[in-house]
Amino acid sequence: MRYKETKVTVAHKGIGVINESDVLLAAASNAIIIGYNVFADANATQLIKEKKVEVRSYQIIYEIIEEIEKALKGLLPPKFEEQIVGKAEIKQVFKISSIGFIAGSIVLQGKIVRGKDVRVFREGKLLCTSKINSLKRFKEQAKEVDAGLECGIGIEENLKLAAGDILEVFELKQIEQ
Repeated sequence: MRYKETKVTVAHKGIGVINESDVLLAAASNAIIIGYNVFADANATQLIKEKKVEVRSYQIIYEIIEEIEKALKGLLPPKFEEQIVGKAEIKQVFKISSIGFIAGSIVLQGKIVRGKDVRVFREGKLLCTSKINSLKRFKEQAKEVDAGLECGIGIEENLKLAAGDILEVFELKQIEQ
């Protein structure tokens, strides 16, 4: 198994039927009991119900391995991959008293999408990471604006934007592990 962030701890291993002491150990250590070609005896079965211990019994060894790998995969934190949605260059900045700064921009590539995350770069240096909270095309609200078009962009961060700043819109997509 190749799951560095997770770990399987074996509290006890043995042969023979699953007995009361196996159940008590599993209950005390908040563990599950995995049996291979074995079942619980009558006393252990009663104790399993009382202590609400999970018991999994298998007849094929590969099924055990598959189940443990699935369980470990479920414990892993999700992984995300960043995707650049679009870039825009600020041509002129407008100060609107009730809103703040609006960046009159031209979309260089991809598209600018309202509500997405955005990074602001000035002369190649990252100024901030924020979110697009306003996007207008002419005087109309827009959900997105494609490459080659002009638009007005407002970001949540109250940053003094400047002509020449680059806005890089991105999103994080969860990837399969």
